[in-house]
Amino acid sequence: MWTDPIADLLTRIRNGVHNRAKHVAMPYSNFKLAICRVLKDEGYIADVERIEGKPTDVLRVTLKYGPRGEQVLRSIRRESKAGCRKYVAVDEIPKVLNGLGIAIVSTSRGVMSDRKCRQERLGGELVCTAY
Repeated sequence: MWTDPIADLLTRIRNGVHNRAKHVAMPYSNFKLAICRVLKDEGYIADVERIEGKPTDVLRVTLKYGPRGEQVLRSIRRESKAGCRKYVAVDEIPKVLNGLGIAIVSTSRGVMSDRKCRQERLGGELVCTAY
């Protein structure tokens, strides 16, 4: 059993990108799927899909690389940890690399990027940052 499945998701994506893998797979959860959808919408991963299986479902993430094979996702970091949650108001959401990166925030209206949170004037739990 993992104490932090979101940290496991981010570590698998980070290791997959580092090893130049095409896909990474992990146990499915709705929260993991929501985080991956934000990463897909922002252009950091190519695709995410749920594969139904007998014991448990699997979340399969297709990683994205540039035209010459360079990494699109250079860094992904867990901000709010299991032992120390980090909540931010809308005006406290960090700008990652002065707006070139994203922060993923879990709000009362779902998981969304920092840009969408600022548009809708919502704060929440700062899950992770990526660039």
